[in-house]
Amino acid sequence: MDISKEKHLNMALQISNFKKALNGFERLVEQTAAQKRNERAGLFIHKEDAIDYDKFYASVQKLFGPDVKDQDVKRFYRKLCNNTDASADWCEIFGYFSSKEDPITSQLDEENLVFFVSRKRRILISGSRRRDVIKGIVKIPHLDLLITATQKGLITVFNNQDTSWITGCDYLLQLKRIVATTERTIIVWDYKAQGSSQENYFVIKPMDHCLLCVCVVPLPDHLCQDDILLGDNGGFVNRFTVNSDDFRIKQSRSKRKLQNQVLDSKNFKSVKRKLHNDWVMKIRYISALNCFGSCSLDSNHSLVLESLKRLEDNLPVREFSMPRGANTFCYCVKANVIVTGGDDKVIRLWHPNISTKPVGKLVGHMFSITEIVTNEKDQHIVSLSSAKVFRVWDIQTLSLLQVFHDSQGGPGDMQIYSMIYDANHGMLITGSSVMDMYPLTRMIKDTKQVPHTHEREINVMLYNKYFHQVLTICSESIIRVWELETGLQVYQILDPHGFNIEVTSAAVDESGFLFATGAYNGTVRIWDFGSGQTMKVLPEGKDWKEEEHCLQRLVFLKAQEKHQHLVLALERNGTIKMIQGKEDDIYLMVIWELPDVVPFLQDGKHAVHLRMSTRDRNMAIPFPDVELIVERNVSQPPNNPAMDSLRVNCIDLLQVEGYNLIAAGTLNGVIILWNFVTSTVKKVCRPEDCFPVNPDLHPKHFKINDILFLFRTPECARRSSQDSICSSSQCESSKGPQSSKGSKQSIHDSVVKGEQTDVMVGEQQPVDKKHPGSANLPEAQPPILVTAHEDGHLRLWTLEGRLLKDMLPFTKYSAISLTSLYTDSCTRILLAGNEEGHVILCNISSFLDPPHDEKKFKQLLSWRAHSLEIIQVIYVEEKQVVLTASIDGSVRLWHALNGHYCGYFGQRRLFELSQTSDFILPCDVTEYPIEIKEESKFTEKQKYEYPLIFDRENIYLIFNKYLIFNSFQMKQFSKALPFCPNGAAIRRYPLEGFVTENREAGIVFASLPIYRISSPTSLRFLPLIGVEAQKDCSDGIPGKKKGGHVQHEKVSRRRSLKKNLVPQINLASSFFPAIPK
Repeated sequence: MDISKEKHLNMALQISNFKKALNGFERLVEQTAAQKRNERAGLFIHKEDAIDYDKFYASVQKLFGPDVKDQDVKRFYRKLCNNTDASADWCEIFGYFSSKEDPITSQLDEENLVFFVSRKRRILISGSRRRDVIKGIVKIPHLDLLITATQKGLITVFNNQDTSWITGCDYLLQLKRIVATTERTIIVWDYKAQGSSQENYFVIKPMDHCLLCVCVVPLPDHLCQDDILLGDNGGFVNRFTVNSDDFRIKQSRSKRKLQNQVLDSKNFKSVKRKLHNDWVMKIRYISALNCFGSCSLDSNHSLVLESLKRLEDNLPVREFSMPRGANTFCYCVKANVIVTGGDDKVIRLWHPNISTKPVGKLVGHMFSITEIVTNEKDQHIVSLSSAKVFRVWDIQTLSLLQVFHDSQGGPGDMQIYSMIYDANHGMLITGSSVMDMYPLTRMIKDTKQVPHTHEREINVMLYNKYFHQVLTICSESIIRVWELETGLQVYQILDPHGFNIEVTSAAVDESGFLFATGAYNGTVRIWDFGSGQTMKVLPEGKDWKEEEHCLQRLVFLKAQEKHQHLVLALERNGTIKMIQGKEDDIYLMVIWELPDVVPFLQDGKHAVHLRMSTRDRNMAIPFPDVELIVERNVSQPPNNPAMDSLRVNCIDLLQVEGYNLIAAGTLNGVIILWNFVTSTVKKVCRPEDCFPVNPDLHPKHFKINDILFLFRTPECARRSSQDSICSSSQCESSKGPQSSKGSKQSIHDSVVKGEQTDVMVGEQQPVDKKHPGSANLPEAQPPILVTAHEDGHLRLWTLEGRLLKDMLPFTKYSAISLTSLYTDSCTRILLAGNEEGHVILCNISSFLDPPHDEKKFKQLLSWRAHSLEIIQVIYVEEKQVVLTASIDGSVRLWHALNGHYCGYFGQRRLFELSQTSDFILPCDVTEYPIEIKEESKFTEKQKYEYPLIFDRENIYLIFNKYLIFNSFQMKQFSKALPFCPNGAAIRRYPLEGFVTENREAGIVFASLPIYRISSPTSLRFLPLIGVEAQKDCSDGIPGKKKGGHVQHEKVSRRRSLKKNLVPQINLASSFFPAIPK
């Protein structure tokens, strides 16, 4: 009675606590709904009292515990924000939603399968006898060894890097040897010893019972000593301790040949205890639990889980009972469950400390279960039956993911005796008369179809950092919203601007609750991001021409007043205008437009002053009304091709304290800067003013495809400018990025581990937020402009037009047009995408600090993300991933630290955003990421006793030996030597040299000194050597006239050979001339 009363009391207490949690949840929902209603009414809410999603999620976890999922809470919160009067059911917090997808139909898609059965590899066991089968497979992860043992005595070791074969069954970690068992003996084999590999083994015998299984206990604290656990047919578990002294090799005096030795088992330290009443089928040591496990066919003592100390006493042990015993078991570390299977065809999941009842059961096998393995990373269970049927289960949901059958082999090859999962290479390996390898689907790069997010090319990609969702729009005018963490689609909108009207641009507002879209016909719509419902519309004008008002760029502006929305739009014709939307009006209207300044910036004029209009407005707008101040006698020039090349192609704006700017990039590389603080508009820079320009090049060769302001707020500037985006330890991988200098070591040697935290904190501080002055904050530096050009160059400019950096990014193919730019909130990194699908990642953290040293602008990575042009690239700071969208119709996800591929939006498999060593590529990409290695900063100046000094006499001897010179030619060549002009004093003092400490150059070249000597500014100004001689020779050729043909072929050929011996402008070729035959 006391026990039943206690149960009733506990149940009543749990019900009472849950009711209190429900009441608290109702109050939380009411507070959140009231806040959203107040926000829509225009009431001011303190930031500390505001309930955003993070606070809402933390409150829900506090009420219901950590078991609630972020996805379900996010869906409920979005529903509450969209409709505050909607009914709220607490069950939605726990994810009780019905799924409409048929699981059987989803299994038919091979991309959704866990293992790629069609890509199975089969390896024949070389040297095996007929009807021989593999009885055991062991994987040594840190050595990448795969060990197999057959029933008829063949032990084989496979190495992934080497195709040579050695033998073994399990690996002694301390002794570096292989241990195998037979029915009555233990074999310890030194596979690395010199001599014949088949003779370097020791045999330990006799044993009391027939040995059935073996495993090695990993004890890193015991040097030169290993413990071996053995299971036998008597139900005993044996522990053998072996030392390196036990296996000293004896040599015969006559032949000095290694001898196979038989060792007495009584000379070894061993303990054993009977734990089962039947055969011990499998034994394993579980390091995470610091105990061993053994399973048997015994129904009462089916599984024993205990520490090694229990083998030395008779104290009770943890026993798990199941009908007809257990053939196999394994342990999953993440889920903390032990999985067992046996002849009753049921898979059971046990908590290690609860042996009375399993926590879950998996039913589906029709035959006895012989092997079970786990995939820790994906949380999968792979079970194998005696009929060679494989089943893959999900540990968390206990659902069946895949079923496949091994149909190969004859009647004698029906049973598979062993199975393991290789986590290093994502592969399931089985052993019968052959060894089969089943790779994971995600590990195969060449899947059946190219990754595609939309059926058509992508026009727009946006990221909502508050909801952690990605919005994509294709040329077929389909809007889709995706979850970043999983890659699942949330909703889609078909024909948002009407049938057959292409959407060309979009933008997300600062709060994340709204987004705007612009179309080919100039119409604009504002949508609710959570529900996808239209809120406001800008209709098409009556007199608009086709393509004239096509929208290329939309930017949400900060509204000065409540109840209004402001959007800045760039049309294809170069017009920049502002669109306003009021809360009580469904229609949008154009309220502001910049005048066309291009005709007045011709003929060398670089600036035009602005007059602020005094026109009264009902509400304040971010930019004032302006008029151009031009001379009265100056009329607007007529249209000409030069004016068309000045058409605006891209824009960016900067609105922070002290700056109110709009920067526009044009088709001929000119930057037009609208400064509303100084009331001016000017051409900031022209290509011909900053660097030599080939007049034959088309003006659109310098076309600006994207432009971006780089501005660091005082809060961000306070952080260390030397921080980088990742640490070198995080950039290591099994197939790391290839260095441009041949090194695979990470370049981030000056990285601190706090960078990830800083980047995540900086995410919440947008660039365009006004920051009040503070004595603790450093003064913000002037903004910098970065432009992406058609010629493939990245150029950085000051607002005055001074070129700070002209960089051609390093990729496999140089001079590829850049199409997109992006920077993080604290302006530490710069991302760029190009027409060939490459992504360039640069570190600009130190470069933005004055005096803007060029050497501090560092390219870190370059990788190919698509086979076609990238239209947008985005860096997600809190997840350390990069999003890329391309005209190939796919939006893909990459690790920013090393350029490793994560997946694409639209795939069946969920994303795995955690850093992993698996290196895979999409099917249309074959290039590995390239990591740019930084040069060594450490150089040492030294004076040398025997420096390099020019020897005039010796150089004449060298040239006389290889070249045919007359006295006149030698004098001309002597005058042309750049490092020793004729008549000048020869250097007799030691030259200053440098010794590099770059060890990657090798043991020879890293030690050679480098001398520095003066050199001419350009080889173009050197005198032409041998020109007079050529003229004499050409004039003396009979029959040769200007514009005529050579009459005598043999004579001209002989004299042309003589001309080739005369040195030309290239002096380098004179040092190593071709010797005539």
